[in-house]
Amino acid sequence: MKLTALEIKQQQFEKSLRGYDVSEVQAYLNLVASEWEHMVGKMRELESQLEKMDEKLKHYERVEQALHETLQTAKDSAEQKLVGAKKEARNIIEKAEMESDSIVRDANQQRQQIRQSILRLLDRREEIIGGMKSYLEMAQESLNHFSRDDASLFRLPKEDSRSQQDPNSSEDQQEGPSEKRSKQKKEQPIPPGSDNLDDILDEIE
Repeated sequence: MKLTALEIKQQQFEKSLRGYDVSEVQAYLNLVASEWEHMVGKMRELESQLEKMDEKLKHYERVEQALHETLQTAKDSAEQKLVGAKKEARNIIEKAEMESDSIVRDANQQRQQIRQSILRLLDRREEIIGGMKSYLEMAQESLNHFSRDDASLFRLPKEDSRSQQDPNSSEDQQEGPSEKRSKQKKEQPIPPGSDNLDDILDEIE
């Protein structure tokens, strides 16, 4: 049974000879009606707050659900990115390994080529050194052979002491050095074997 404050105030009781005081009963009913009205208002206020709390709770539940979905989406995206990053990293590593292997092969080939070039240069150096040694030995032998004067072909004859008392010495003094040398050459006797000088020089060459 649902009572209101007005119903409590208008409640009537039967009168008896030894019944309660009507004024006191009426005052009490008014008090009860006031308290009841206050309690009803409080209950309505609480019900309104409860409805608001329910709405907030539903809102928070929706926010929680959205956050959960966002976190799940972020988690899935992170996992996909992680998988893609791992795959890309593997591809980069494989590509780097292939490039490094190619670089090492090229470096080894270049090293072999450089080594072959160095060996050829060393062989060529030995050939040049051998050729220079042979040339120097032949030149030294030719120089030794050319420096020998077994036939005394390259020695000047000694001057005669009588040439110092020659009355024509005054004329020699007037002559120039070149004329003196040509004159001396004409006056010098030809050493034996000097007629074969050209043949000897050809033989030395």
